[in-house]
This record gives sequence, C-alpha cells and structure tokens, in this order.
Amino acid sequence: MKLIGKHIDKNGAGHITLRPEDDEDMWHLYNLIQEGDQVRASAVRRVQNVSTTGSTGSQRIRLNLTLAVTRVTWSPATSSAPGDAGQPSASTTSSQDSTAAVEIAGRVAVENPQVKKGAFHTLELEVNRDVRIEKEGGWDSVALSRIQESCQPGRGAEVAAVVCGEGTAIFCLLSEHMTVILQRLEVPIPRKIATNSSAHEKGLNRFYSMLYASFLRHIPYANPTLRAIVIASPGWVRDSVYDYIMAEATRTGNKALLGARPKFFKVHVNSPHVHSLVEVLKSPEIAMQLKETKFAREGIMLDKFFKMLGTDEMRAWYGPAQVSLAVDRGAVGTLLISDELFRSSDAETRKKYVDLVESVQGRGGEVLIFSSMHESGQQLNQLTGIAAILTYPLDVEVVEAEEREAREEEERRKAEENGEAEEQNRE
Repeated sequence: MKLIGKHIDKNGAGHITLRPEDDEDMWHLYNLIQEGDQVRASAVRRVQNVSTTGSTGSQRIRLNLTLAVTRVTWSPATSSAPGDAGQPSASTTSSQDSTAAVEIAGRVAVENPQVKKGAFHTLELEVNRDVRIEKEGGWDSVALSRIQESCQPGRGAEVAAVVCGEGTAIFCLLSEHMTVILQRLEVPIPRKIATNSSAHEKGLNRFYSMLYASFLRHIPYANPTLRAIVIASPGWVRDSVYDYIMAEATRTGNKALLGARPKFFKVHVNSPHVHSLVEVLKSPEIAMQLKETKFAREGIMLDKFFKMLGTDEMRAWYGPAQVSLAVDRGAVGTLLISDELFRSSDAETRKKYVDLVESVQGRGGEVLIFSSMHESGQQLNQLTGIAAILTYPLDVEVVEAEEREAREEEERRKAEENGEAEEQNRE
C-alpha cells in the first residue's frame, strides 16, 4: 500500500489518501472503511447527453465521487480453471489471475457536474487507484496502526505452503494478514493391487508431474522475501513430493529452485486441508524461522491460550464481557482480538473495542489483532473473537459476583440519596 497523503489534526479528524497495490491492500481497505465514513474514489458512471437537435444518448465516463458510506462488501479472489487438456479426470481450481474486490455503497456527499448530491451510487475500489478516506468520528489508534502496517516497505508473502494428500495438493501463500489459496489440485490415483500396480504408479507419476508444474507456476521460490516453503502432509506424501521437486529441479537444471533448498521444510499435519496450516505454524522449525512475523506470533499465542484454558483456566478468559472485566482489573497480559470486531456497524461497539486495546497497551500488555483471513483468526472468531491471557489467576465467577455487589451497592446508595432529596423537598 502506498500512502499518498495524510491530513489529520491532533483530535484525529481529517483524511488519508491510499493507493492499494494487491489483494492484501484491498483487505486493509475493507477493514478501514466503515459505515458513516466519506470515501472519495474513481468511478465509472453512465451519463445522459442531450444534443442540439434534442436527441438523447448516453456514454460511460470515469469521474471521482465522494460517497457517505452505508455499506462495505468484501469479495475474496476466486475463479476456476479447467484441468490440463487431455486429462479430464484431474481437476484444478485456481485464483492466480483473479483479484479481491471491495465494494462500497452510499449517497454522493459532494456534488459533481455529472452526479447530483444525494444520489445513490456504488463504487468498486480498484488496485492502483487512489482512495481518500475521511472518518466520521475521527481516526482511532487501531485504524492508524493498520495503515502504518500496510504501508511498510518490503511487505509481502513470507511463507509458501503446499498441503498434500495422496492425489491432492493445495497451494497457499501466507502474508501478515491473509492466507491466499492459489490452486487446489486433485488427481485420482488407482488403488495399488498386487496383480496390477502399474496403474497406481502411473497415477502417482501423473500427480507428481502436475504438482511440480503447479509449483513452478504459483510458488515464488526465488523471491528473497519468502522465508519458508512448507511441504505438509499426513503420512509419507511430503517426503515423496519434496524428493520429486528436487529431482526435477536437478534434471532440468533449475538453479534458482535448487538454490532455494534451505527454505524447504517438511512438516507433518493430521489432515490434507487448509486448516492444517495452524499446525504448520506451530511446528518448532517453522516457529523458529518465522518468530519475528505477526501471523506466527498470533498462532503461537492462540495455541498458548487453548493450552492454558485446559490447564489453568483462571488465567484464560474469553468473551467480550469477561475480557472487559479482566482489562478493568489490569490483569490482561496478552489480548487476542479479531479484526472482525472492529468492523461493527455500531460506532459505540467499535469504540469499546478500541478502548480495550488502548487500555491493555497503556498498562504495558501485548495486543494481537488477528486477521479473519488467517486460520488462526477464524478459530478466534469461533471463540467470540476476543480472548485474554491473564498475568495472574482470577476466578470469573468471583469477579462477576463482586461486580454485581458493587452495582447493587451503587443502586442502593443512589436510592438513598434520592429518598433523602425527596424528603428535604417535602420539608
């Protein structure tokens, strides 16, 4: 993401202009733009023209529109591609050439020569076209932190993964905020029978050949920013896949791929599905390689939370109400919170979560904002979207009872004060 302009006063009011460059930048925009914001971006609109003779016609023109946002929609990159010619039984789905889309709808807030103020319009934000955002209630610390992250130079995919099963492979790229599925490959392999193993061997060879071709097409193994290439599977498949890739690289003289050999890691997972990437990131060799990356840290801390939930539950709290109580008592060492919670259409709800983040940071705690485009973020969403690892144990039932007693005591005190005031008025 490129930061084109930033004009924000000390109270957080003002606007920021950004230029998205890839799908991850579009994801950031989706998380930044909320109902009530004013967004200025390029749009194509059909305009009616009346000629001097009185005849009418229309043409599509590109213009800049400013909308008061009423709805924001995210569409991830998805498209299908047929299998290889002459191989109808093998199937592949690929998103290599597709792009994610962010669509905003609202009413025109600034009059335009071609569009009246108040007219309803829908904008589809585009890569490499500037977007200016002005927030209704000002820019909070969470939004500004996201902009700072997204505009850091050198950001990009840091892990490539091929999650394999017998005859199946899923090609993925993992960046700070997204897991992008590049291709799913399925090749039927006949079962191995003692009397006829040749069909099985042919099926395996065809699978390896198609996997290798897909690997070369999708995995940026020569990219210096790529830290790891993971081959993950249950059973023996990962070893065979790795050996085949290296053998083909040697046979064809692919020096770049052979030079990337130190980036390869073979990792055991329990199932050949995308959600197994959580297991991959928890493996010691990958955790060590990626210890400085945001998403690896998130996976490690979520795993720590789940383990603590089973062994020391008084230090593992989750749910908005419970975590808020722990934050109020200054007990939160690490706050785990999903970016989904900051997309609430209710401004007060968003502010509540921003205040929680700032309160934990103000006390020296760690805050991890999970992306719901990662498997770890989806796991956290299933657990209400917010959890906390406490620095000391607290019994949630005792704390809730103390809070109830405090509220009841406050209500009694107010009732007594009101009764005394009424008695004085009667006198």
